[in-house]
Amino acid sequence: MTNITSSMDITLVTLQNCPSDLTVIHQIFDKAAELGIDIDMISLAPSQSAMSSLSFTMSDHDLPKLLTFSSHLHNELGVKTVISSGNSKIIVADEAMKNQPGFASKIFYAAANAKTDIRMITTAETEISLLVPASDHETTVSAIEEVIA
Repeated sequence: MTNITSSMDITLVTLQNCPSDLTVIHQIFDKAAELGIDIDMISLAPSQSAMSSLSFTMSDHDLPKLLTFSSHLHNELGVKTVISSGNSKIIVADEAMKNQPGFASKIFYAAANAKTDIRMITTAETEISLLVPASDHETTVSAIEEVIA
């Protein structure tokens, strides 16, 4: 059975021109943990050089904590922080995804038909998570429900 859940008030943070070195990435997430920021979705773009783009999500409520740290990232490493708050995370979960080719295609078809502005996608073996603007939340969930019915 497919289960759809949502989380509201999510901030997307993208660190542009971020060093690809895993030691630096560890230090970034270690500092976030030290500040009490709960990180959720994480996406690291493939690096073409020593720099990459690192994106993650967190609660809108943790944004003030992040802002104190983002200036340090810019000053010390030259990292540009791009922030988009007021998003919604839609999680589509189903154990049947393991052995069902095309499940993701259905979800993306639904989001495309709803004209959803997808900000980020992450997957696991049995779930697909979409980060969308809060304004697209209801229409996206309805469109997904229609295609999986």
